[in-house]
Amino acid sequence: MNRSVDSFEVHFEEDLDSALDNITFNNRSTTNLESNPDLNQNVSSLNQPFDMKDNSSISDKNNYINNNNGKESFEMKTFINSNSINRKSFSQDTHPLLSNDENLDPHNNNSDNNSNNRRTIFTNISLIFNKFRLNLSNLAPFNYKNEKITSTQDREIHPNKTSSDDSNLYSSNQISNAKYNAFTFIPTLLYEQFKFFYNLYFLIVALSQAIPVLRIGYLSSYVAPLCFVLTVTMSKEALDDIQRRRRDKESNGELYEVLQERQLVPSKDLKVGDLLRINKGNRVPADMVLLKSSESSGESFIKTDQLDGETDWKLRIAPALSQKLSEEEIINTLTIVASPPRKEIHSFLGKIYKNDSTSNPLSIDNTLWANTVLASTGSCIGCVIYTGKDTRQSMNTTSSKVKVGLLEIEINNVSKILCASVFVLSVVLVAFAGFHNSDWYIDIMRYLILFSTIIPVSLRVNLDLAKSVYSYQIQNDALIPETIVRTSTIPEDLGRIEYLLSDKTGTLTQNDMELKKIHLGTVSYTSETFDLVAQYISLLGSNASTTQPSTSRRDFSTRVCDLIVTLALCHNVTPVFEDEELTYQAASPDEVAIVKFTEQVGLSLFKRDRKSITLLHESTGETFDCEILNMFPFNSDTKRMGIIVHFKQKEEYWFLQKGADTVMAKIVENNEWLEEETDNMAREGLRTLVIGRRKMSKKEYDNFSSDYHTASLSMTNRDDQMAEVINKHLEHDLELLGLTGVEDKLQKDVKSSIELLRNAGIKIWMLTGDKVETARCVSLNAKLISRGQNVITITKLNRPEGALSHLDYIKTNQNSCLLIDGESLAMFLTHYRSEFFEAVVRLPAVIACRCTPQQKADVALLIREITGKRVCCIGDGGNDVSMIQCADVGVGIVGKEGKQASLAADFSVTQFCHITKLFLWHGRNSYKRSAKLAQFVMHRGLVIAVCQTVYSICSKFEPLALYQGWLMVGYATCYTMFPVFSLTLDHDIPESLSKIYPELYRDLRESKSLSYRTFFVWCALSCYQGCVIQNLSQIFTSVNEIDFTKMVAISFTALILNELIMVALEIYSWNPIMIWSQAATLIFFMGSIPFLSDYYNLKYMCHVLYFGELFCIISISILPVWASKFLYRKMHPPSHTKVQAFVTV
Repeated sequence: MNRSVDSFEVHFEEDLDSALDNITFNNRSTTNLESNPDLNQNVSSLNQPFDMKDNSSISDKNNYINNNNGKESFEMKTFINSNSINRKSFSQDTHPLLSNDENLDPHNNNSDNNSNNRRTIFTNISLIFNKFRLNLSNLAPFNYKNEKITSTQDREIHPNKTSSDDSNLYSSNQISNAKYNAFTFIPTLLYEQFKFFYNLYFLIVALSQAIPVLRIGYLSSYVAPLCFVLTVTMSKEALDDIQRRRRDKESNGELYEVLQERQLVPSKDLKVGDLLRINKGNRVPADMVLLKSSESSGESFIKTDQLDGETDWKLRIAPALSQKLSEEEIINTLTIVASPPRKEIHSFLGKIYKNDSTSNPLSIDNTLWANTVLASTGSCIGCVIYTGKDTRQSMNTTSSKVKVGLLEIEINNVSKILCASVFVLSVVLVAFAGFHNSDWYIDIMRYLILFSTIIPVSLRVNLDLAKSVYSYQIQNDALIPETIVRTSTIPEDLGRIEYLLSDKTGTLTQNDMELKKIHLGTVSYTSETFDLVAQYISLLGSNASTTQPSTSRRDFSTRVCDLIVTLALCHNVTPVFEDEELTYQAASPDEVAIVKFTEQVGLSLFKRDRKSITLLHESTGETFDCEILNMFPFNSDTKRMGIIVHFKQKEEYWFLQKGADTVMAKIVENNEWLEEETDNMAREGLRTLVIGRRKMSKKEYDNFSSDYHTASLSMTNRDDQMAEVINKHLEHDLELLGLTGVEDKLQKDVKSSIELLRNAGIKIWMLTGDKVETARCVSLNAKLISRGQNVITITKLNRPEGALSHLDYIKTNQNSCLLIDGESLAMFLTHYRSEFFEAVVRLPAVIACRCTPQQKADVALLIREITGKRVCCIGDGGNDVSMIQCADVGVGIVGKEGKQASLAADFSVTQFCHITKLFLWHGRNSYKRSAKLAQFVMHRGLVIAVCQTVYSICSKFEPLALYQGWLMVGYATCYTMFPVFSLTLDHDIPESLSKIYPELYRDLRESKSLSYRTFFVWCALSCYQGCVIQNLSQIFTSVNEIDFTKMVAISFTALILNELIMVALEIYSWNPIMIWSQAATLIFFMGSIPFLSDYYNLKYMCHVLYFGELFCIISISILPVWASKFLYRKMHPPSHTKVQAFVTV
């Protein structure tokens, strides 16, 4: 029988009261005591007093009491298994608190009787708790939930025991992306729907019809529209969740070979400690450590595009300790220690041990994270170390925030005004009737229900369906292919962007690198003179020694060869033959560009593995080999990469390094030309790298290798210790060989796109990690900085003194462009955050250089906070994700850096130039259509509410329903919905005009399409038409009960025809769907009239007089509205009508 064992933790303080206050209880894992006699013995011992003599075996075996340097500690263990113990240690500098015998205390002081008494009391209390706990565990009805291993502990994993013993201690590997289950689906959906004001309002109205005294008409009249809206929403959510569950089921059901069990196991049943065999093309189901590869070198390549968005293959290496072992030895002799689960996908700390005490450190190069794919040929064996929610991908997956568009916020505010108006109107009507009636408050409630159509329940569903239409139109636009809408709730915000924050590399530029220039200090070579470099390389000797870096001062040709050989060796590029085609795989396109350059001049990368690299000399066809001793990969913190190579022929050791000038300037020997030439290259728009080298003796290398290996085994601050060793032994006094300049070409149509966006009034900020001069050059090329525009440059400003003077200068030059580096930006964000943004938000362009990803995100958030305007962020790499997620609208570009930005964005595009159509055309249409649709739906509700008001006034202020049953349901749905919804297909200008006159976009940001002004105009229009329709209907018939069906017949028919004509008057561009919706709705309405004899006087409707009266009502309702609208447009033409005459057919 499984029993739950609880342990308690005691934090010792100076007195008993504090100790008692700090007693806590923790449920631990359910353990089968009967099957584990060791644990049974340990638990049974808790029933006896803790006595150091009597329990010496326990102390020796399980270390309950540790004495270190006179400091005594008490440890309580969670009974998990005999191999893996989860322990909590509590230390006290005075005396042991668990002994009943004072003589057992080696530090006993007889004068300290009070302290001993407190200890004795506390011991008795602890024994009571122990016995009470065990008695509880023996009670069958109680089943405590298992507590998982905490995320702050290192994991010790034994492949031969861990998966069976600790099956319930770690997270399950079952994937669940479903948002709901059978119990939460309805409550969650109802909450999401009724948190909106107008939905909650209509719910209250519908529920009120269950009260007989408040019932106006048929219950279905109010419940049916609400149920329709909820059904549509819930059906959509249910379908989405079912699809998510199907995908989860497919992933959870994937079978993997578990070596310990010698059978295939579903992904969801994998446990920590399982050894899996992964074949080429297989998805890695959990976070694993690579232990053995089918390649003798221990190398395996993985694709990580679903994890970090990067499309380049990553090299993973099996530890030398496990690579040479057989499968049985791996199962029975290895122990893995892994650091606690962390979010960082580019770092990992661990160790691997063998029974004979030999060990290897584990790093990120030895890992296979979940959802990566094995890309290389063959197979590999890995050990599962993290499962389920502890995997890197799960920890980096956050529930997407629901973005609410600005238009919805405005509509919600308008709805509150309508609600207040309904309440005031209800009170006024009751006041006119007099408060002498004792049930006057019931009349107010009945009026509130009668006028509930003012806030139509269909408004929400109409807007949601409209957003789906806009998303479909965007995704199926042939001129912006492969565009994906990932967030369909904010297409209207595309038409209201005020600030565009853009990355540079891969966004404004192609991230297609080409080496354009090399500089050796006194001479430089460009693409026009690379043939000279090729001639120098062709003179390399036919033996391997000539490819070794030279050590004395020589002519230019030798210096060039030294630089090219260093470039050919110092990289992390791997040649891969796939489908009989050679491709280069690397984490950075800069490195691929450099390797392609060395191939162009005659020195190709032929072969590379973990231990060696082979170069092919094109002129002679000979290959040159060298041994790779150590690799130091590039990362954003160090901004450099290095390699130690060994030339066996002469037993020479060389440390080769390349990196950014900002860090390499301190590493290479003193020189006079480096800073000047890097600035010159940056002005040309080139990305520069500094190349250096250092020769090492055998002794120097051995000393470095020993210290480096020791640092690599550390489980605390490993990276810092390793960096310190590198800095101490390697990174000083490097020989400066030269510079490389790599060009990143501009994206297609970037210049014209930026010009269009600037003319549209959008302020563009470029946030990049590049150097100031490079950013300036790209900005000029991309037309971000206009020709002749004043550029205010702020760099290396790290103190607040004098900073405000810069801001004052910016305020007096608002047409200038600001160029600022990351250091200065950080200073302003720290000391003068609000002052800085108040000064720069009005500038037409801002270029921020040397920005960190967090700075990019901070800038986006602060612009939103300070200006209250819509901010769009666009980028293509993983470093842009934070910025994209902080924006009102995030756009990701699928590029060379992968899909990480695209997957995190609201909209995914393939080219920067595509956003011009997203903003100027789709954004315009989405905003204007939704604004018109929302106001028309409210107009539809207001008109019928005004008709009800007029009827109530003429009925001596009696709260009687004018339209009941099917008429109310049909009016909100099949009689008017399709013509009104067809407005989502309308556009006020041709598409070509949106690019010819991008200035039209400025009107959208002024909220002219939906504002309080337009809202009150529509309210006045609704009041006029409602009064005309109802008053004339009552004049032509009467308000007497005998003529009620006549009055309803002409009033309701006029109401429907009025809506159809009003829709027709609002349409700018007709299409077949609009015509069909109008005709079909009219035919359906006329066809339904014979079936509504309970509501209509059909005999009256057959008279000619009826049609004459109907024509009169419609004419008076429509013609003045049309005439006033026509005159207003003539006198105050909108911007788009002014340019219509310039459209060429």
